[in-house]
Amino acid sequence: MKLVAKFSLVFVIVFGIGFAVAAYMADAFLKKNATDEVIQNAQLMMQTALSMRSYTTKQIQPLLTGEQFQQSFHPQTVPAYAATESFNYLRAKYPEYSYKEATLNPTNPRDRPADWEADIIRIFRDNPSMKIPYIGSRDTIAGPSYYLALPLVAQAPCLECHSTAAAAPPAMVAKYGSTNGFGWQLNEVVGAQIVSVPASLPLQMAHGAFQNLLAHMCLVALVTLIAVDLALILIVVRPVSKLSHMADRISKGDLDVPELPVHGKDEIAVLAGSFDRMRISMAKAIKMLEGE
Repeated sequence: MKLVAKFSLVFVIVFGIGFAVAAYMADAFLKKNATDEVIQNAQLMMQTALSMRSYTTKQIQPLLTGEQFQQSFHPQTVPAYAATESFNYLRAKYPEYSYKEATLNPTNPRDRPADWEADIIRIFRDNPSMKIPYIGSRDTIAGPSYYLALPLVAQAPCLECHSTAAAAPPAMVAKYGSTNGFGWQLNEVVGAQIVSVPASLPLQMAHGAFQNLLAHMCLVALVTLIAVDLALILIVVRPVSKLSHMADRISKGDLDVPELPVHGKDEIAVLAGSFDRMRISMAKAIKMLEGE
């Protein structure tokens, strides 16, 4: 096996080991980075929902007051409804994310919580001082899913519609009935805002980034191997080949080989100089013997 082939084989083995270690570490890093990015997006979407609630409360609800508020009920003026509908438009671009204002005793049936959502609400109720947002994961039929949740706390404006059916706007009672959505207490945790996203999304993101990384690493390795092989040929293989050819001629009795040029002070140059001196010494010794 030639020197370049041997060196290339060593390079491939060493790089392969390093490549495997780097790929393992990169895979873990990219998965964590993708998960963090997904959670950050979920937090941004949660803030968007909160902003929509604030906008509805501060700018939309004041437009319907007094007798007009009692006689005409528009779901669009309800912060929870406005935030949910706005998020549904946002899902047109980000279909993987979902948003729900799960409420234990909701007016609108679509806000009724699933079992796992009810568990989150109970966690908020049992731990009023816990750190929020609450971030967790759960298993679903489609695979693991991440969620980010904030507690929904009944404030004074909420009780205008949710304290008793008698105090609620007649138009709202006529639309949703007098059974659900009442009996809320001030500062009571009545529900949770939950943004969910399947765990497959960050895995897909990480997988795509991992494939791109591997492709670039392979390209860099190939270019590096070619460059190193070329350098090896120019710096090592050619000078050594010349020495080998000269040694072969001398071994056959040809002492009229030209002197090798010596450039630099590296090991190849020292070897070439030593070989030249040996050739000259041999030639002198043979002449001396012939003269005798």
